[in-house]
Amino acid sequence: MKYSPTNTLKAQTLGEMEVELGSRLKTLRVHRNLDQATLSARAGISVRALRNLESGSGSSLRTLIQVIRALGREQWLETIAPVPTINPLMLTRAAKPRQRASKPRVKAPG
Repeated sequence: MKYSPTNTLKAQTLGEMEVELGSRLKTLRVHRNLDQATLSARAGISVRALRNLESGSGSSLRTLIQVIRALGREQWLETIAPVPTINPLMLTRAAKPRQRASKPRVKAPG
């Protein structure tokens, strides 16, 4: 599935997102002039595991990370869930670092 402004990741199903990610990895592999056997050997995975990842047919997180590393794109992992460097609440004197997330409050009927 090709990117278009009307087809954002938010509107995609999980399956479509898997196919899109696999397609992007395949494109990068081809641009690096690597065949599946070479990349899978560098990543330490089977050719079938790489084929499944590239086709969006289901794969493990471990396989994804191994392929990303073999392609030299570890920095992609830093963009998945960046840690904020400045928390406005921490700028107040009385603020203490959060230890856990709180449960959503339930409104009282009335």
